[in-house]
Amino acid sequence: MAAVIGWDIGGAHVKAARADDGRLTAVVQIACAPHESVASLEQALHAARAALGEAERHHVTMTAELSDAFESRSRGVVTVAAIAAREIGVPDVLFYAGERGFISRDEVGANVDAVASANWRASAEFVARRCAEALFIDIGSTTADLAPICAGRVAARGASDAERLADGELAYAGFSRGAPQAYAARAPIAGRWTPLVNEAFASMADVRRVLGDLPEGETDADLSPTADGRPKTVAASRARLARMAGRDAAELRDAQWRAFAQYLARAQLRAIEDQIALLESREAIADDAPIVGAGVGRKLAACLAKALGRTFIDFADLIAAPPALATRAANCAPASALALLEVR
Repeated sequence: MAAVIGWDIGGAHVKAARADDGRLTAVVQIACAPHESVASLEQALHAARAALGEAERHHVTMTAELSDAFESRSRGVVTVAAIAAREIGVPDVLFYAGERGFISRDEVGANVDAVASANWRASAEFVARRCAEALFIDIGSTTADLAPICAGRVAARGASDAERLADGELAYAGFSRGAPQAYAARAPIAGRWTPLVNEAFASMADVRRVLGDLPEGETDADLSPTADGRPKTVAASRARLARMAGRDAAELRDAQWRAFAQYLARAQLRAIEDQIALLESREAIADDAPIVGAGVGRKLAACLAKALGRTFIDFADLIAAPPALATRAANCAPASALALLEVR
């Protein structure tokens, strides 16, 4: 079998995974910011390509077309495809087009809707070939993807982001990026209900850090800069969260800020649980179906499985690789899936 590299080109990260003879051998994740400069996307692709070496085949999916660097999603798809083909530097790059499978670069322009943000389906297809019934949940740094698996097939109702948002299959509820006030307009602070300041003072990474779910020095789950440019420490995170309540961190005890962070974390988890309830209401998930969790926030999927009385399966356990590599592969599930999926 040939060496294959799977690529997931996002608006915040480039993720890539290499498989040799059908077995995963390497995974890389590099931060990028195409909304600031398309050159950052080129640089991330170049760095990942250098790290993973030569391969006979390259399979690409993307979400970077949503970046406001591009005037439209369709223009974004075509531009990202062109950048990927150039930086990968081989003639036979294949692009993942969801249900339509893999297509050549020449076919991308006529299939932009199928190529756009199809990364979730690559992971779901990988799961469907291993679990006949499941709810696949990939909680990444920015979003949570939910895909029902029924009778060994992906049973998602939506295909585009707009459809998936409306159908409960996509939520902007990621582990580390995004604004905490997206999930709660007010919070109990020092014994009083306090409206939250709707400014970009903090991110969910600050919530995780204060709760101990994101250790200082952790990189894979938090590659984005902080809201204020200050360090990624527990103390600095407390200060950023305090701004959301119009306070300084010194005004309250650490335990009170931890309680605030816990409230925000629970509010976000409820938002994802509401999406699961919507899927259950249309009987999209079998009663005994397990939850298969992927992404840097898959521990949250495990918490949801426990709360809902469902078995939890870690995406890492579906991958034949050493434990440390399988963990990184589960963090980058679409790239890993594309490296392992056969072209049909």
